[in-house]
Amino acid sequence: MSTKTQATVEDLYRVPDRGKAEIVNGEVVLMSPTGDMPGRAGGAIYVSLRGVERLAGGRAYPDNVGFKVNLPRRKSFSPDAAFYTGPPTGMKFLEGAPAFAAEIRSENDYGREAEAEIAAKRGDYFAAGTLVVWDVDLLSVDVVRVYRASDPDNPKIYRRGDVAEAEPAVHGWAMPVDELFD
Repeated sequence: MSTKTQATVEDLYRVPDRGKAEIVNGEVVLMSPTGDMPGRAGGAIYVSLRGVERLAGGRAYPDNVGFKVNLPRRKSFSPDAAFYTGPPTGMKFLEGAPAFAAEIRSENDYGREAEAEIAAKRGDYFAAGTLVVWDVDLLSVDVVRVYRASDPDNPKIYRRGDVAEAEPAVHGWAMPVDELFD
């Protein structure tokens, strides 16, 4: 009987063309590039977070930054935007989960299977210590669903015209939902 070798974070450092990937269920899972709208929305979140780093006591990160975690089924995250309060790690992946993670849906993030994967990933974030996860759906009237570790089954919904927040993960930060579409 053969046993399959489990992927390690070191394997992520060797992903071809520095592509985006995570380790889930012992395997390196490659993530395809995103399109125009999700890419700009992630950038807008990052820029907005960057403006409150000193006030909120952490650091903002854009897409494709690795966060090492130690969960039974997951060893890393690579959110579309994040806010991290742990120590810097130089050139290596950050240690532990971000306090806040934004996951922005791409065109293939729809349907029953995708919803189950998104919910499982959100559960992994909370198990790893993330306080708030944004599920950003630019094609829905409910643009930003803010999930909190303290009440993971009852998201706060933000629509166009609203100002979304990420309390208690990023204290004092809020962002107009309309800026996700600029």
